[in-house]
Amino acid sequence: MPDKSALKFFEDLLNTTGPSGYEEEPAGVFRKYMEKFCDKVDTDVLGNTIGVLNPDAPFKVMLVGHYDEIGFQVTHISEDGYIWFRPNGGIDKLNVPASEVEIKTARGIVHGVIGKKPIHLLSEAERDRAVKLEDMWIDIGTEDRKETEKLVAVGDPIALKRNVAMLGKNRIMSKGLDDRIGAFVVAETLRALAKRKINVGVYGVGSVQEELGCRGAIASSYNINPNVAIAIDVGFATDLPDVPKKKFGDAKLGQGPMIAASADVNTVLRRKIVETADKNKFAYQPVTAHRASGGTDAAVIQLIRGGAAAALISIPNRYMHSPVEVCDLRDVDNAVKILTETIAALTGNEQFRPGLD
Repeated sequence: MPDKSALKFFEDLLNTTGPSGYEEEPAGVFRKYMEKFCDKVDTDVLGNTIGVLNPDAPFKVMLVGHYDEIGFQVTHISEDGYIWFRPNGGIDKLNVPASEVEIKTARGIVHGVIGKKPIHLLSEAERDRAVKLEDMWIDIGTEDRKETEKLVAVGDPIALKRNVAMLGKNRIMSKGLDDRIGAFVVAETLRALAKRKINVGVYGVGSVQEELGCRGAIASSYNINPNVAIAIDVGFATDLPDVPKKKFGDAKLGQGPMIAASADVNTVLRRKIVETADKNKFAYQPVTAHRASGGTDAAVIQLIRGGAAAALISIPNRYMHSPVEVCDLRDVDNAVKILTETIAALTGNEQFRPGLD
């Protein structure tokens, strides 16, 4: 388990509102923590936060975990004061009705609930059909448009209500584990490496707008120009009823992070990561990514400039893109250990050209 100070940071990070494009709150928490042990910390114009160890080293390793989250955005306020919205990221509309939300306004957070017609007023056909987003609204308790507009403006971003809870001894639930748990792994790896002698520069990035196409990772990796880049994200836990393992693999909570194999992953780098885990007897799960390419920051970083040797380490996650995502902190521990030992072993003279290593 992470120590008390690390868990406090993680809880603070999860207890933020930061939908894609509006990540100031999680960025502030991430930056404040990284300043405790990094040689320097900066935030770029998109909102990516970059903490650096050994900044003068010519060989650069980039770790990235995104701290944005899926959400919504205000599009219209009706005459009777209800708020209409559009998705901001990959929303699962089946999870949306009856959700509590936080609207990020110029005056602060405004709380609301997402409403729809109650089941008693639905026709028989409507009861068996998923409600469309355009048929839902947000109720903030006001009585008309004028009152709502005193609090909320068209364009204001919206996120699910912040929530954090431990489930049993090792598992944690929050609406923001995708991918603040990856940003947590990035921070904890740099904290561990700050106590070690390292031969390479390490750039720990909390990235923005991943849910809108990995936009933050594109900008930050172009600026850093890393030799090696490892994305830490969440992956689909398949230890659930009715999830076909022959299609999505066998990934369980608490059995270690998933070391992905896909077109986004440099084969030489992946082999080095696996060998490090095996040598040190760190738990991990060798799985294929759920698609041949895309879906995480690793896909875009490997194509930056002349290319970077990329890898993807995923923390198994249940109920992804919902208000009740669940992960296991033992997988975080093993991810940090694997990354720390892999990076600490680098000399800065490695080549990661497949077939030429």
